[in-house]
Parts: sequence; structure tokens; C-alpha cells
Amino acid sequence: MTVTIYHNPDCGTSRNVLALIRNSGETPRIVEYLKTPPSRSELVALIARIGLPVRGVLRRKGTPYDALGLDDPALTDDALIDAMIAHPILINRPIVVTDKGARLCRPSETVLEILSQPQRGALSKEDGEPVVDAAGQRVTR
Repeated sequence: MTVTIYHNPDCGTSRNVLALIRNSGETPRIVEYLKTPPSRSELVALIARIGLPVRGVLRRKGTPYDALGLDDPALTDDALIDAMIAHPILINRPIVVTDKGARLCRPSETVLEILSQPQRGALSKEDGEPVVDAAGQRVTR
């Protein structure tokens, strides 16, 4: 299986997702999308594969979202994609693609839905919240 993560190493959620992928024994292809953004066609295909509307993949916090007026409902999907291409920080993260599908992994545990291999042991998020127990099972609250 090939796992690809569109990753921002400065993002805690993205680091937690990467840890969950690695805890399954996978060595993912890591795309630091701020350094190597997807092409327009790659981004369009990725959004389609995730199955969310374009607005569902836009990130507002810590981005030029407000300054660019991207909350305008009259903006088309093409205009929103153009903004994401011009400002990759607008692409919400992390996005993970596997043979089982693609997801915007917020919260980080969402990645467990599309990993083929089970978790190999206990794992907690960076903030200490347990995600997987010693038996490799998802911890639910």
C-alpha cells in the first residue's frame, strides 16, 4: 500500500496523523505542500477524491482567507481553487491518501478509517490524549 500525506510539520494535527500512519507500520510519502504545492489538476483531483466541497478544504485560521474575501458566497469553486494555488496555506491539512480512500484528517483519528494495517501499539497525541491502546485499538471516549 502507498500512503501519501499532505503535511505541514508545523501543525500538531498533521504530526499526530503522521505518527498514526507510522504506528501502523507504513512509511508514507510525505508531501510538504507548503514547499511543494500540488498542481491545479492534482488539487482538483484530490478534493474530488476526498468528497468534500471545495469550501470544506479551505483553511481559515492563520491564512489570508479573510483578507482575500474568501467568505464571499458568490466565489466559484474555480476562484477558490485559484486562491489555494496562489496561497497553499489555504489548503487545510493534513490530507491523507491510501488505497482505501482520501480524507482531510481533522481530527487526527480520522486517518484510522483509511489505513489498511492495524495500529501496532499504544499511541497518544502530542497533548497526551490517548488515541490507540496497547492492543492497537482506537480509544473512544
